[in-house]
Amino acid sequence: MTLAEEKRALRKRAAAHREGLHRDAGEGAALDALAHFREHVDLSARRPLSAYLPVRAEFDVTPILRHAHARGCQTCLPVVPGRGRPLLFRRWAPGDALVEGRFGIAIPPEEADTLEPEILLVPMLAFDDDGYRLGYGGGFYDRTLGALRARAPGTLAVGVAFSGQRVERVPRSTEDERLDWIVTEEGARRFARP
Repeated sequence: MTLAEEKRALRKRAAAHREGLHRDAGEGAALDALAHFREHVDLSARRPLSAYLPVRAEFDVTPILRHAHARGCQTCLPVVPGRGRPLLFRRWAPGDALVEGRFGIAIPPEEADTLEPEILLVPMLAFDDDGYRLGYGGGFYDRTLGALRARAPGTLAVGVAFSGQRVERVPRSTEDERLDWIVTEEGARRFARP
């Protein structure tokens, strides 16, 4: 089985499993994750933070986004500019207007300022104990993290997921970027970069 086939098979299983986790979790999971995020990820420097608005049973990070905004962080959302390109980020705060973007995902309008985040909340289908995540297959976050970390090595990638999304091993290649943190409803774990 090729790496692409292995990832495709795991994506299918992981997406179905995450649906069940999402259905069973309730609102408490997001608030528990916020508590672990607040305890472990330092926002005192008010570094710009990128979040995502959850779709398709993704873990709800809006409490973390609201917390960061309340702490004085500039906040933004990712925008997919096109296939094979890194994400760009448009400034957005809770209550600001949104428009429909690619894949039917709500994004800030074109006139919103762009921002380069230093902390990124990253969605996923699965993660492992080495700090790797399984995304949706477009490579957008891996390309983006590689570029951001090349310019600003202190850029943090915080994967946010249900604890039940953990798998034994995420299939990976050298292009896959390791997360700095995994935050779940059960706790937070830091990973050293290679």
